Amino acid sequence: MTAVSVTVNGKTVSAEIEPRTLLVQLLRDRLGLTGTHVGCDTSQCGACVVHVNGKAVKSCTMLALSCDGAKVTTIEGIGSPEMLHPMQRAFQDHHGLQCGFCTPGMIMSALDLVTRKGMKLDESTIRKELEGNLCRCTGYHNIVKAIGAGAQAMGAAELQAAE
Repeated sequence: MTAVSVTVNGKTVSAEIEPRTLLVQLLRDRLGLTGTHVGCDTSQCGACVVHVNGKAVKSCTMLALSCDGAKVTTIEGIGSPEMLHPMQRAFQDHHGLQCGFCTPGMIMSALDLVTRKGMKLDESTIRKELEGNLCRCTGYHNIVKAIGAGAQAMGAAELQAAE
């Protein structure tokens, strides 16, 4: 067993883990953060996307030990049932989900997209950037609409906070 210390959603946590423990296993099995899903174990579906030090990563292929000292943000760390993040609200308002299994990874990928590309996203950019995320229920149309609306809402919230 090896010690690992990670700041997850703003809270520092330490655990003794096997060196082969994946980040997704640490989050789900040890910390109970089950919003991060395991869909494929091969880095294909994107259901396990979280942010490590501000960048989107697929946690099913990342060793937890490689995150020692890192800041990890999961879907549980971006909003609450009482106060949804603007991107979460956009997924709800624009019907960007059906079964919901892919939704946490889609939202975390969308937030990374907004960070990298800005608040004004066209459909082509959103579709290209979602290539690493699979949804088995929808045709992506509402997911794309939700991400565009979420990005705009994030921009509006940013402007409001600056005033």
